[in-house]
Amino acid sequence: MRFFWILLVTFLMSAFTGKPEGIKPVQNFDADRYLGKWYEVARLEHSFEKGLSEVTAEYTLRDDGGVKVINRGYSEESKKWSEAEGKAYFVEDAKTGYLKVSFFGPFYGSYIIFNLDDDYQYAFISGPDHDYLWLLSRSPTVSNDIKQQFIDQAETAGFDTSKLIFVKQTKH
Repeated sequence: MRFFWILLVTFLMSAFTGKPEGIKPVQNFDADRYLGKWYEVARLEHSFEKGLSEVTAEYTLRDDGGVKVINRGYSEESKKWSEAEGKAYFVEDAKTGYLKVSFFGPFYGSYIIFNLDDDYQYAFISGPDHDYLWLLSRSPTVSNDIKQQFIDQAETAGFDTSKLIFVKQTKH
């Protein structure tokens, strides 16, 4: 019976930190260049960001070698800011854009950077399956060319881009 529970826990944990079909993490990733503030330009809607605008993510190094994550967004409905602090660790190695992130204790989800420009100005991010997708940028907006590249690459990888939300951002 104990073996069953070990298998079940292993399966559930890998399900949340796995990679969706069609997604390959970027190589030669440089975490130091990735640190700092990013704006969420587009996403697939999910419960923990539902209705939020002005969404940002701030990444800093942790003392234990991981990455501290602060996600922040504004709810028009409640007229207040929401903030969540998490931690992320590399799944394979520090040169591969494949991390596991946790905002809820011991439970981790995949954070897979599958496209990143050479200047670290925009990034395409996937979660553990085709339900989680983000376009992040160092600025509140990106060009239509980058948006189209994101949509095309996400569609090719199997994401339903008809459900994308383009996040309201203002320059702060």
